[in-house]
Amino acid sequence: MNAGILGVGKYVPEKVLTNQDLEEIVDTNDEWIRTRTGIEERRIADDHTDSSDMAYEAAVEALKHANIKAEELDMILVATVTPDHPFPSVSCMLQERLGAKKAAAMDVSAACAGFMYGVITAKQFIESNAYKYVLVVGTEKLSKVTDWNDRNTAVLFGDGAGAVVMGKVSEGRGILSFELGADGTGGKHLYQDEYIIMNGREVFKFAVRQMADSSVHVIEQAGLTKDDVDFLIPHQANIRIMEASRQRLALPEEKMAKTIRKYGNTSSASIPIAMAEELQAGKIKDDDVVVMVGFGGGLTWGAICMRWGR
Repeated sequence: MNAGILGVGKYVPEKVLTNQDLEEIVDTNDEWIRTRTGIEERRIADDHTDSSDMAYEAAVEALKHANIKAEELDMILVATVTPDHPFPSVSCMLQERLGAKKAAAMDVSAACAGFMYGVITAKQFIESNAYKYVLVVGTEKLSKVTDWNDRNTAVLFGDGAGAVVMGKVSEGRGILSFELGADGTGGKHLYQDEYIIMNGREVFKFAVRQMADSSVHVIEQAGLTKDDVDFLIPHQANIRIMEASRQRLALPEEKMAKTIRKYGNTSSASIPIAMAEELQAGKIKDDDVVVMVGFGGGLTWGAICMRWGR
């Protein structure tokens, strides 16, 4: 039996920062942002809310959706590049707050691809029968590492968290195939010094190629064709990058998750937030073939092909 997703949850802060608000902060305008990124607004956490707080809210919702108690969790994996502190890890803070007393806890750092790395790590523990239930969370407070004077990056990022509970699912469902990868030679194009530094042109070229290629690879690995895909959940980084993946798979627009307009790029949280939202909207149904694909600093990437359902 394959590992699959038993429950999904998300959390986004209340404060909305619109493109019009950004016009007052940095030299930019609404039309420029929308046409180049697809973003209209993003959520910003207040000074009293950190990555662990958002992770907790998303995790509680995912556990409720999965109908599993925190005490049943065997492991907690948190993907983040914006932890509350260097240590203790966000996963340890989350373990304590949830009361998941028997769960091992570890943070994963693979930038925007972190959630994919977390899900595939969880898959190994579940399918080897080492653990029964694993909580995987992507959570980011990117607002604290964004240079609000840099017009190229200030418009892109938002805060939020998404979570999934993973365990074994019925035959034929769950994760069918995956691809994880890295190219450390590209690290210089996207990194954090004090703030996020990005060579937009190079990252764009890499992402367009890698997201599309990885999507095709996992479909082929699963023994399926592009015609079998029911829904695509790409990392919500830039609408033009996302569209390149959708067109490569020849999917109609309504079969691709698009939450970037409301939330911007939430790094490791973007795929689980989009998953939770589209599931709630009824766009993902049992036995649908779903492809998730993301890329991030490192440079890193990951893709998963799965058949939805418990």
